[in-house]
Amino acid sequence: MMDVVGLGALNWDRLYFVERPAGPGEEVPVESISEGPGGSAANTIVGLARLGLETGFVGRVGTDAEGRLILDDLEREGVDTSRVKRVEGRSGMIAGVVEKGGERALYAYPGVNRALALEEDDVDYIMRSRFLHMSSFVGEASFEAQKGLLDRIRGVRLSLAPGSLYVSRGLGQIGPLIERAEVLFLNREETEALTGRGYRAGAGLLHEMGAKIVAVTLGARGCYVLAGGKGVKIRAHPTTVVDTTGAGDAFAAGFLYGLLGGRKPEEAARLGSMAASMCIARPGAREGLPRAGDLE
Repeated sequence: MMDVVGLGALNWDRLYFVERPAGPGEEVPVESISEGPGGSAANTIVGLARLGLETGFVGRVGTDAEGRLILDDLEREGVDTSRVKRVEGRSGMIAGVVEKGGERALYAYPGVNRALALEEDDVDYIMRSRFLHMSSFVGEASFEAQKGLLDRIRGVRLSLAPGSLYVSRGLGQIGPLIERAEVLFLNREETEALTGRGYRAGAGLLHEMGAKIVAVTLGARGCYVLAGGKGVKIRAHPTTVVDTTGAGDAFAAGFLYGLLGGRKPEEAARLGSMAASMCIARPGAREGLPRAGDLE
């Protein structure tokens, strides 16, 4: 049995580092470019593989050069790719602008991620895991496929990182996913946008809806974890911020690593915070992801 299987968009990330974002009609020099494989759930799964867990992924990549690179990278990291299919067309793409200080704006092109339709073999594959870690897709068909999966994977614990794409759908649409989640990962802005409340009260509402553990990242202020009706705030690990891309994904990897290792939620959150601090000290979503020895 695998520890964690991921389900989400598989993308090729291309990040442009600038001093500041350009205004309308303005030209700003690009200081450097970073590119490589990405996708929220995929970043977390790679993080878990580096931490020594047995992982796999369900997803789609294109027949373009980027699709081959995405697939090769997952395999090189030790992620099982037997349920990652190559589909005719272009792979998903993220174009991002990262300004000095690490803040960024991202633009998502879904590509063949739109082609995801879960097959019976995909469901059987997920059923052979302890956790399913799920993140967002662009497009309606993939979102409906995720919701339709919930009743078919009873016994598998669900970890959910909805991101801003799914948060923008509102509680009415993503409520079934939240109700089923054992662990729900959000940042402060997402929590407040989704619930219309402050992050503590918002986490309480999501906990009442059914999410057993709600983990809210707070940037430089650390994170807030609510489990069993008890909320705990954890400090951030000090670091030099280069690029915040993938920080939440790294946090989820450290958190799930701790949880699967028998740690309490607040202890898992400390490992998540440490993993995130290492991630944002390097450019891109994966370059700074830690190994098990780095956290322990």
